Amino acid sequence: MSIWYTLCELLPWEMLQWDFMKNALLALLLMAPLFGILSTMIVTGRMSFFSDALGHSAFTGIAIGSILGLTAPLWAAVGFSILFALLFSWVRSRSNQAADTLIGVFSSTAVALGIFVATLGGGSFTKYNKYLIGDILSVTRSEIGMLALVLLGILVFWVLFSNRLSLMAIHPQLASSRGFPVGLSQTLFTAAIAVVVTLSISSVGLLILNSLLVLPAASARNVARNLREYHLFSVVFALIAGVGGLTVSYYLGSSAGAAISLLLALVFGITFAFRKVRG
Repeated sequence: MSIWYTLCELLPWEMLQWDFMKNALLALLLMAPLFGILSTMIVTGRMSFFSDALGHSAFTGIAIGSILGLTAPLWAAVGFSILFALLFSWVRSRSNQAADTLIGVFSSTAVALGIFVATLGGGSFTKYNKYLIGDILSVTRSEIGMLALVLLGILVFWVLFSNRLSLMAIHPQLASSRGFPVGLSQTLFTAAIAVVVTLSISSVGLLILNSLLVLPAASARNVARNLREYHLFSVVFALIAGVGGLTVSYYLGSSAGAAISLLLALVFGITFAFRKVRG
């Protein structure tokens, strides 16, 4: 971290005079590639609403952890989200229901359970507001270290499974006939989303988390001409919106997560217009 602080001090950026802004910027530089990479796999796999459902399950896990008196309820959220993702994968593989129907079932159940646990015994819901809105400025060094480890793991997963997941999304029968472990790949994918969503919920907020996992790839699809550009543009758009959103929030005093989400929406609008002009 000392090297990062020294580097930030060399930059002529007013907001980087504060250590918490340096931490926030580093966290975003780690989260943006995570969102960008996962976004392409989520959009391609038609799992856009699944990440939203996982956010609700993460909130439920935090509420359970708080009720149990855990000093770090985030770990309860990680465990509950992974369990939620694995249960969804198991039910999906054994049901003839459409994926969006199952996502709706799991999402509504997670929301209801989270609110029920959070308000159990007349408990106050206000202490959970930070997870709904998020606060990137309060990110700790340990959370930054965890994000770095998760990013490394996601990069390895992306190198090994991205092509397989794309084929499974387009033609699952063909992927299965070629010997690809469809069930294992989808299970690992859902678990990866669960971990990223849970670790990001306190920084960007549950209410807008799903937009950060959908808009980068949706924008990239507007302008990408091949699969390589698709992944590259998604990461670049996430990085631009992440750094830009943090800067906007600093000067306007707004929520960083909301600013990032709005910039991503703006990027989508611009790329959509460019797609129309180019077409």
